[in-house]
Amino acid sequence: MSYYAVVDPATGETIKEYPTITDAELGDAIARADAAYRGWGRTTTPAERAELIRKVGDLHTERRDELAAIIVREMGKPLEQAYGEVDFAADIYRYYADTSPDVLKDEPITLLAGEGSAIIRRTPLGVLLGIMPWNFPYYQVARFAGPNLIIGNAILLKHAPQCPESAAAIQQIFDDAGFPDGAYVNIYATNEQIEDVIADPCVQGVSLTGSERAGSAVAEIAGRNLKKVVLELGGSDPFVLLSTDDIDKVVEDAAAARLDNSGQSCNAAKRFIVVDDLYDTFVDKFTAKLAESQPSDPTSDDSVLGPLSSTAAAERLQAQLDRAVANGATAHATGERRGNFFAPIVLTDIAPDNPSRHEEFFGPVASVYRAADEADAVAKANDIPFGLGSYVYTTDPEQAERVANRIEAGMVFVNLTLADGVELPFGGVKRSGTGREMGRLGADEFVNKKLIRTA
Repeated sequence: MSYYAVVDPATGETIKEYPTITDAELGDAIARADAAYRGWGRTTTPAERAELIRKVGDLHTERRDELAAIIVREMGKPLEQAYGEVDFAADIYRYYADTSPDVLKDEPITLLAGEGSAIIRRTPLGVLLGIMPWNFPYYQVARFAGPNLIIGNAILLKHAPQCPESAAAIQQIFDDAGFPDGAYVNIYATNEQIEDVIADPCVQGVSLTGSERAGSAVAEIAGRNLKKVVLELGGSDPFVLLSTDDIDKVVEDAAAARLDNSGQSCNAAKRFIVVDDLYDTFVDKFTAKLAESQPSDPTSDDSVLGPLSSTAAAERLQAQLDRAVANGATAHATGERRGNFFAPIVLTDIAPDNPSRHEEFFGPVASVYRAADEADAVAKANDIPFGLGSYVYTTDPEQAERVANRIEAGMVFVNLTLADGVELPFGGVKRSGTGREMGRLGADEFVNKKLIRTA
């Protein structure tokens, strides 16, 4: 089978294969991107580039039916969630079209000595490589390509091997929006070829969203070649419940946060840390709530839980579950596994020496821990190598502020879930990565913040 192929995870059917780019074609793609940066990227204005990005957003809206159907068959995303992703991607492009020209305006500096003036001018770096994952095929591209094309950088985009059809659809949108040749180039490259791309002198930076293993490999290559890198890696986000006036609402939020994208989201709530007096009630209600969402045909309008993205993903998750139980954890199943379709599972009794305690479960598996008090809850929340997102539920505003400050994560959401927004920066600490995407900070990663001092 080809390295790039659409394999429907619901049926196992290989729908279409795509040829990998040749080395000669890859060299040409890099040269075209470099030419676009040196020409179009340096001779047009941010406002002109922003209007092209606005067209990209509008085309996502116009083609939402086609785009949603593609990712349902590529990675099994439930149809309604596929529509939501397309709409969110469109909003991201329009957000940057609205805001980036102002962000890129010269920033004056007040001089402490001497005459004249000084400014910071944000200019493009050059050609950037984006390495994207399969779980959000449009959203991930939007938050990388949108701001960077307005800056004037050119984009080489390597999508996940199981998302070649959405990759082609995105390329067509950029072409139809009026971007010049080379400004945005989709490349069906292998991992071995990507090492050469990062090393190429024309490429000035790389952004990867993916696994910890992939991030480590890319960071090593980028470091060796002195290239700027942004990494958005895994997460095992804590959901800390300290107090509530409405346990049913908390449970509803917890279930939604765990099952979004069939549990295959980096910043999903995965570890539920509950104070002792609420623990038993939470486990019972949470398990029952998750049981209401059984996996179903992702093409159905009412599906909320589809298959895992591939057979390999399903086998990985099963191996993790088996290992967790073998090491003493209790599994509360809500249904049966059918191939790549997993019914939600709740894990409890996870001992400190259980290896699953420090792993990320990428699927509809929730781990629940008992906490003695606030200090114990924070300690358990931070007892993980990751630090992407986190969630805190409490009726005490001072406690919320205190715990939010102590949690080691790039993002903290208090008394709400699924609250990502185009204006909110996204990223983590520890082994969850470096840098930020989305919002104002996402438009400030791959720029030359050039000082111009004039007498």
